[in-house]
Amino acid sequence: MKKALLLLSLILFSANSFGQNSSETNSQFSLNLLIPSLEWEVKTGQSSTIDLILGAGFGYHESGSQSDFGVLPAFQSAYRYYYNLNKRLGKGKKVSENSGNYIAAIGTIQSGNPIIGDYDLNHDYSVLIGPAWGMQRVYNSGFKLNLNLGAGYGFNDIGDSYFSPFVGIQLGWLIAK
Repeated sequence: MKKALLLLSLILFSANSFGQNSSETNSQFSLNLLIPSLEWEVKTGQSSTIDLILGAGFGYHESGSQSDFGVLPAFQSAYRYYYNLNKRLGKGKKVSENSGNYIAAIGTIQSGNPIIGDYDLNHDYSVLIGPAWGMQRVYNSGFKLNLNLGAGYGFNDIGDSYFSPFVGIQLGWLIAK
């Protein structure tokens, strides 16, 4: 009986250890629902990815007593470096599906015409480029949470330029890897 329990324990612990034995990033495709978008994250190295998002972005502007908001078509590209995958793996935390913290260089191009809202812009497009810190978690159910914070330099087609903070929040599901 003791040998049977020992054998069963070894099998169970061995099977569990094969689940996450790598701290490497992987490629994946997901659908974000908070503000709809499609996301493709492509592995470029052991701890790095290129993240491509096609969908919409949220804009908000307040001036005096007037405030405007809009959901605008957007494309975002980011180079992500996941810096804590080994540390998470060592603590027994999930690292598969790129669940970790990262630093990134982000570039976004956004239309000036809202799909929804009253954010009336006087330009056709705007671009924002800058560094960010982020965290991404993908749970066993496939639910995905991504948050990034940063600041960047922006400009548009009519010659305006500005410095702006940005916050990105994505809630969605991992579709394929």
